Amino acid sequence: MKSNLTQFQTCVLLEILKIPFGETRTYGDIAKAMGKPKAVRAVGTACGKNPLPFIIPCHRVVQSSGKIGNYSMGGAEVKNKLLTMEQNIKQSFKIQQSIY
Repeated sequence: MKSNLTQFQTCVLLEILKIPFGETRTYGDIAKAMGKPKAVRAVGTACGKNPLPFIIPCHRVVQSSGKIGNYSMGGAEVKNKLLTMEQNIKQSFKIQQSIY
């Protein structure tokens, strides 16, 4: 499978894989973690180009305001449901750290 992602976008998606189950990070957090604190919008663009949204959890990336933001697999409503489901599972099973 050929990827149409830039090297930066691939790095963003790899950074997103580090977000623990049931937790969120902001687009700015991802940019800072990559050493590119001003690349917030580019992080958002990379999320939108995620070719494997059920594998690479872009739904765990939110706006700095706390607003859910958009999600390529069904919009903000689906993103919110996924986050709520993960948080409920984490709480129900008392998961203290990432299960990945």
